[in-house]
Amino acid sequence: MEAWRCVRRGYGRCVVGRGRYPMLPHHQKSLGRDWTTPWENLQRCCWNRHISSCMRWPGHYSRAPYPYFSSRHFSLNWRPPCLFESGTQFQYWNWRPDNLSQTSLIHLSSYIMNSEGDEPSSKRRKHQGTIKRHWEYLCNHNKEKTKILGDKNIDCKCEDSENKFDFSVMSYNILSQNLLEDNSHLYRHCRRPVLHWSFRFPNILKEIKHFDADVLCLQEVQEDHYGTEIRPSLESLGYHCEYKIRTGRKPDGCAICFKHSKFSLLSVNPVEFYRPDVPLLDRDNVGLVLLLQPKIASGASPAICIANTHLLYNPRRGDIKLTQLAMLLAEISSVAHQKDGSFCPIVMCGDFNSVPGSPLYSFIKEGKLNYEGLAIGKVSGQEQSSRGQRILSIPIWPPNLGISQNCVYEVQQVPKVEKTDSDQTQTQLDKTEVLVTAEKLSSNLQHHFSLSSVYSHYFPDTGIPEVTTCHSRSAITVDYIFYSAEKEDVAGQPGAEVALVGGLKLLGRLSLLTEQDLWTVNGLPNENNSSDHLPLLAKFRLEL
Repeated sequence: MEAWRCVRRGYGRCVVGRGRYPMLPHHQKSLGRDWTTPWENLQRCCWNRHISSCMRWPGHYSRAPYPYFSSRHFSLNWRPPCLFESGTQFQYWNWRPDNLSQTSLIHLSSYIMNSEGDEPSSKRRKHQGTIKRHWEYLCNHNKEKTKILGDKNIDCKCEDSENKFDFSVMSYNILSQNLLEDNSHLYRHCRRPVLHWSFRFPNILKEIKHFDADVLCLQEVQEDHYGTEIRPSLESLGYHCEYKIRTGRKPDGCAICFKHSKFSLLSVNPVEFYRPDVPLLDRDNVGLVLLLQPKIASGASPAICIANTHLLYNPRRGDIKLTQLAMLLAEISSVAHQKDGSFCPIVMCGDFNSVPGSPLYSFIKEGKLNYEGLAIGKVSGQEQSSRGQRILSIPIWPPNLGISQNCVYEVQQVPKVEKTDSDQTQTQLDKTEVLVTAEKLSSNLQHHFSLSSVYSHYFPDTGIPEVTTCHSRSAITVDYIFYSAEKEDVAGQPGAEVALVGGLKLLGRLSLLTEQDLWTVNGLPNENNSSDHLPLLAKFRLEL
């Protein structure tokens, strides 16, 4: 790194001794932040000097549009022949120095490599600023006139009346401090002070206060912080909090918090994905499902089912992810099931550790998935190559899990013995739950909900992906808010799906950002945004 700083300053380090000598001529030219120098001058300056000890070339930068020299391609005592022997072909980039005229220029990029992770300076220590996000309102639900509107001169606030109930939902992975410290390599781009919990929590609480959602679905909520800071702070803001810690020794979990003024609690239903009797389910992820009753004057409102989860991260264990999702859907089906056989409105939030368009994502939205021949690492879309990966077994989970391929709880037909007057016995079936007949081995998964995604995942004008998480390793979408609604494609463009008829109507959503947007403020976390995830926020309307 010191050698490369010398290049930036126009000096080289002597091979012997500690002195410095000018390496580049005085008439080198600066183009923006980069330097250029004539080829013959560079050749003269580098003559009889070891390239690798004179400078460090930024050849590690993967987005270079043309070849760079890199010290990793040369041994310490080997002089690259292409610099000095005309006609010698360079073996890495297949270009010839004799093609460079005496007036050719060599580009010395100003990208500075990180000595720890070789990350380009374009992703490190940017000037700090604030992320600008705006509301995208979808007030018009007419099929022919549906538009995504900006927030200028638009007022689509949540409001209640005798025939409608409006509410807002936030989903936010707030980044457990323990997980941050255990995975510090993901946050090398951050200044150390912004990673301290004492700095982060006030920022997170400030965001929650600012957006003022009626329902909060939080992931990676650390247990000790929840008890001492998070829960007391949210209760002081008028929230009722329910929490489910991960099983085993994991110190974090999921929380659902709702405003007393908007809802009353009907039931709390935690879901543990760890099952000691099922070898497949050996991970400690959890879910939480609440049934809430809207508080309205008329009192004639259906309940609303709110679910929150954080599925397994491991990109190569799609079998576990699908099984965890099936368990969550089965619990939602049980909680949201109404006497007339229908389901009450559903909002399902969380970090699903799956990307848009992946088989797992498609299963949630389309309600069906044929996984025959599907590689285990392709389920979540996080793995680019399926080489060496096994295929999902049929069925994925064993029968003793008690969940059908339709993602509902299977009810065993238990014989009930009763005595008659003649002391004879007859067998009757106890049908207190939904009965599911024995299924043949099938690779088809199904669920009975019509779920739509609040977000489009791509910007309609450019096709650039939206991202919900951004750190040193990746910037992708893994967080979602799904809701029960009828849906249609508008204009056939990605992300143009909006709620039109029935179920919950989507009134608006807080806009997401691109990876480039986030790196202008040094990625996540930063001085103003204290998680490596963005909060997702949506406003819904329930027609009564």
